[in-house]
Amino acid sequence: MDELELLKKDWQKREANLPKLSYEQIYKMIWKKSSSIVKWIFYISIIEFVFWAGINLIFNDPESIQELKDLHIHKVIMVLNFINYGIILYFIFKFYTNYRKISFTDSSKKLMKTILGVKRTVTQYVWFNLIIFTTYLIINMYGVLLYGPEGKEIVEAAAHNGNATAFWAMVIGISIVFTAVILFLIWLFYKLLYGILLKRLRQNYNDLKKLEV
Repeated sequence: MDELELLKKDWQKREANLPKLSYEQIYKMIWKKSSSIVKWIFYISIIEFVFWAGINLIFNDPESIQELKDLHIHKVIMVLNFINYGIILYFIFKFYTNYRKISFTDSSKKLMKTILGVKRTVTQYVWFNLIIFTTYLIINMYGVLLYGPEGKEIVEAAAHNGNATAFWAMVIGISIVFTAVILFLIWLFYKLLYGILLKRLRQNYNDLKKLEV
């Protein structure tokens, strides 16, 4: 018992020497961390946009354009590119406005609301990318199967052998599996890319809730 009392007294002395943080100090720390995280989300979205735009420019040579025309999907791809980049720029603007909001937030309630807004915007951004990629994939598979040299041969051979229904059932099944695997890999990429940042934001949100109690 004597040893236990000595340990308790020693701990109380140490606790008394620890710095006491006020509400404002803790809030400021959480605010700075949250602002930094949102800034990185904004920067990453710009880097990602520049990367994919660069890839698109590299493959936008006359030969690639002619291939798309031969597949009868060039115009559709051009329209889809326009929509894609327009919406991505909108999301980048949203990430920027979220960063500006969080930079000038002066209360924990507003900060919590902004954090929830950031999480919602990132989720919408990831879902948009998954949907747009699926659309690109379906259009390309359609062009290759119906207008590509190899695809046309396979389709004609299946129709000639009277296996058209079985062939299309197999094509749809393989396409669904292939698309699901690719989408899972893309989702995993975004999970790693933004998941860590969102996890930290979620922790900041929980810490703010504790402050409000």
